Order: sequence, then structure tokens, then C-alpha cells
Amino acid sequence: MSRLAEMNRRHLQTDIAATPFFTGMSDLHLKMLSYWACRTHFNDRQVIFRQGETANRFYLIEAGRVELSAAGITGQREVVLDTIGPEDSVGWSWLFEPYECQFTARASTEVQAIFFYGTVLRYYCEKDLSLGFELFKRMGKAMIKRLQSARRSALEAQSTHRHFSPVGGEHAMYSVR
Repeated sequence: MSRLAEMNRRHLQTDIAATPFFTGMSDLHLKMLSYWACRTHFNDRQVIFRQGETANRFYLIEAGRVELSAAGITGQREVVLDTIGPEDSVGWSWLFEPYECQFTARASTEVQAIFFYGTVLRYYCEKDLSLGFELFKRMGKAMIKRLQSARRSALEAQSTHRHFSPVGGEHAMYSVR
């Protein structure tokens, strides 16, 4: 590795270590993460990944905002479920079979992010279970945050649309008033 590349790698490792997402990880794990990471940029409205695509990466947002949306049925309109910003992560599906993106992620502003090769990390997570556990704990927090946001969205939709049922259409007559 060239001297400049090594300096850039150390700078990236320092930036990764400074994020709340990776707080408390060992120096060895941070070094491994920085080895399979690089900085990236997305323009406003640029799609980062689409629902249904193969999940093979994740991003740590450094600056900007990203909308997460989903569509239930092919051709159905996408609904924005969450907006995330700096120090948040997006793209955790690389860690779980069937390794398929559950949402569409789209930059809602210019975005600066750190890109991680999820498929490579998954391989090393299987070899180093402590790395896998540390990443799983952090991704778990992100998933809980997304589920809570989706729950809030469903409850807001329920209060806005009197005949909406989060359980299913068969329960529409029991809507909250």
C-alpha cells in the first residue's frame, strides 16, 4: 500500500472510530472496517439502493439526509417510512439472509457517506465471531430504530385514515376513533 493510501486509510479509521455507531469497538475491528471501507457521495434524489436488490453494502451517513421508502406490491406507490441523517447507518440487510434490500434508499439532499463492503464483512464476521457480534449489536439498534419509526408512521396513518387497520383489511370495521 502506498504511503498516501496508508495515510488515507488511517484517517478513515480515525473518522470511523469517532462515530457513535462504532463507539467501543476494538482497534483491531476498527482497522478491519476501515480496510473494507471508502468514502462516497450521492447527489440529491440519487438512489443509493432499491428494495429487492441484492444487499451487499451498508453506509454510515456523514452529511446529508437519506429517505427510506418501501412499496408493498409491484407497481404500488412507494411510501417514505423514515428519513435518516448524519451518524446514522443505512443498509443492514447484507447481514441477514436472503441478503435482499428491504427498503429503497434515496438521497434527499447531497450525501457524504462511508461505504462498507457488506459481503466481505460478512465473510470476516463468520471467521471472527466477536466482530460479527459487535456489528450485529449495532445493526440491531438501527433495526429497532427503523421499526419504531415504521410503527409511528402506521399509527399516524391510522389516526389520519379512520378505516385503516394496521392488522389487515378484515379488521377495518374496528378502526380507532
